[in-house]
Amino acid sequence: MAAKMKNTILIVDDEPDIVNLTEKFLKLGDFDTITSSNAKEAMKIIEESYDRIALILLDIMMPGRSGYSVLEEVKNNEKFKDILVVLFTVKSFNEDVQKGKKLGADAYITKPFSGKELLNRIKEILGKDN
Repeated sequence: MAAKMKNTILIVDDEPDIVNLTEKFLKLGDFDTITSSNAKEAMKIIEESYDRIALILLDIMMPGRSGYSVLEEVKNNEKFKDILVVLFTVKSFNEDVQKGKKLGADAYITKPFSGKELLNRIKEILGKDN
């Protein structure tokens, strides 16, 4: 029996408007979504739902713990190694991109974003046909 394709995307961002907009676009692309507004809650969700999360859209700048620390924790945990992590941020300086890559980010999407571009990029990252 073939394994069920993971289709859930975890959106981690402390800006409710960004979360709502992103969630709407992803649902148009037939993705299931889970949302979190902070790193601590995100790690709890990942721990409980890692077997169905295909990708994490992760903001870098959040109160408390940064997205970089979540990225590092996910990439250093054998249980979570199959989850793709995409940094989703306004921080687009080369040093930010390089730090994300060094920590294991699978891709980088900058805000502001267009919904169509976001959806196409997520599908591309997941290897799905547009």
